[in-house]
Amino acid sequence: MRAVLLALLLACFPAVAGAAPPASAATSPVRIRVDSPRPGEALKNRVDQAPIRGSAMTEGDRPADFDVILAIDVSGSTKVASGVDVDRDGEVGFNPQLELLEPGSFPPGTVSTDPNDTILAAELAAADALIASLDKSRIRVGIVTFSGDMNPLDGMRMRFDQQDAWLDTALTNDFERARTSLGAIMARGPHGGTNFAAGLRLAVTELAGLKGARSQPRPGAKKVVLFLTDGIPTFPIGPGGVADEGDIEAALNAARLAHKAGIVVNSYALGPNALTNPIAATEMARITLGTFMPVQNPGDIISFLQGVTFANIEDVVFTNLTTREVSTDVQLAPDGSFSGFVPVQEGRNKVRITALASDGRSGSVELDLDFEKSGLTERELALELDRIRERNKQLLLLVERERIQRFREQQRKVLELEPAGESE
Repeated sequence: MRAVLLALLLACFPAVAGAAPPASAATSPVRIRVDSPRPGEALKNRVDQAPIRGSAMTEGDRPADFDVILAIDVSGSTKVASGVDVDRDGEVGFNPQLELLEPGSFPPGTVSTDPNDTILAAELAAADALIASLDKSRIRVGIVTFSGDMNPLDGMRMRFDQQDAWLDTALTNDFERARTSLGAIMARGPHGGTNFAAGLRLAVTELAGLKGARSQPRPGAKKVVLFLTDGIPTFPIGPGGVADEGDIEAALNAARLAHKAGIVVNSYALGPNALTNPIAATEMARITLGTFMPVQNPGDIISFLQGVTFANIEDVVFTNLTTREVSTDVQLAPDGSFSGFVPVQEGRNKVRITALASDGRSGSVELDLDFEKSGLTERELALELDRIRERNKQLLLLVERERIQRFREQQRKVLELEPAGESE
């Protein structure tokens, strides 16, 4: 019976179980390159964990370069409380307009009791955490903000030719400069309506190196826009407080331009306002062959953006075929590079690395690891393992990461059904 189950499982997941082909094999739907440890390199530490680093990719023989623009909504609605303690001061800001409070408890118009826990603060914290995780040798990042100034009397644009999007950081691998600009955005604060088209067109201009761009185009780099919004398009047509067909069509025209330029748009709709009628955000992603991600609680964007993938790799799992242990203590970067730990025993260990692609396919590669006990203290190694475990725990709290959980369970089932001596 076990042999029948194993055969069925292998038929469903041919690249997951059994002896995997080399990472460079043309038949593998996912290619895996191991950078560390090197062949023949003996590993030594006291924590019985072997660190592994490498890259997974769905096409080509080498990891791709990426140019990424973060397009961030800074409209007036982003001053509302996000629902999380963004500044980690121990108190979660809330919207007093939604609570039964004594009159005068807060100044009129207050929509977040902590100005550092707003939706804008959550967007910027998410962008900061993402940028900090990127590989500057392969990725350039730029930052665009968008909104739209409104006439307080009629809600129309202040001027027909006004600027509704701003380039805060041109494409760069100077990540410290990019992260510094996030503080300047927070200092400016939210304002105005929401002009999707202006934000996306400016991002396209920079990524494609069109007239007026301050960024230098990079041939061969994959171009991605991460589009964050808590609302729906309300400009450039009509009053800035409502959406109409013209606003949506302007956004979709910008998406069509992005697609012609080979740019992928991944859109994130934050909170109930963005999800009441998300047609613009979903269609922008569909037209450009990107992904749409609904974020029910705006504060969750901090965790969502850390789980983003540019390389179409969703998860990486290590399996020690010698000790029969599966490790999910792996940190996956957006560009497909990974680093993590697998439990090992003294002597030779056969380890399988399996990567899951966004389309549900997977690929594996196997290697031999020689491990020796060491008397040296490995405090930094243990701390890094703790950081990876905490990050993975946060990702798995999100409903949208259920496919990763299923993938990890499949790896455990494969190991249970696979004869112990098959890969040794």
